[in-house]
Amino acid sequence: MDSLKPIIESLLFASDTPLTVDNIRAVLETGDRRSIRAALESLARDYDTQKRGFFLSEVAGGYQLRTRPEYRQWARRLKKTKPARLSRAAMETLAIVAYKQPVLRSDIEHLRGVDCGGTLRTLLERGVVRVLGRKDLPGRPLVYGTSKRFLEMFDLKDLNNLPTLKDLQEIGEAWPNDST
Repeated sequence: MDSLKPIIESLLFASDTPLTVDNIRAVLETGDRRSIRAALESLARDYDTQKRGFFLSEVAGGYQLRTRPEYRQWARRLKKTKPARLSRAAMETLAIVAYKQPVLRSDIEHLRGVDCGGTLRTLLERGVVRVLGRKDLPGRPLVYGTSKRFLEMFDLKDLNNLPTLKDLQEIGEAWPNDST
């Protein structure tokens, strides 16, 4: 496993998207998933123990090296980029897609009460929403769902890690109230 760790580490370092165990296995041309998982777990422990500027995150069904939150501001300065911002309308639409998927545009518009064609187009262009197919209804409307990019953007392992209504209520109760 000692020789496997640096190889996997170099693959993670070179990749700009999360790598699954199968991705790694295909590159290594080996069928031993257990040793790959063990090497990934060992790398994660090493990074945590050594308090590196990055950590190994299990996100979007794969593994990715990510900057620790406390050092993110310096990495952004290097890249001179601002974090991707979504408008309130885009966040509302994205939340509906995330929690109701697979969902039709008409269902989103019914919940929001406004046309969402432009907002959906923006979310599709940014790659956080994707077309899952067409519904077997008159007009064959498109069906929408979230993408792997959505999971990466919100640092989610999978959709089961979305906050529940109870989680959101607890956050709301802990949030300072401006009406004094």
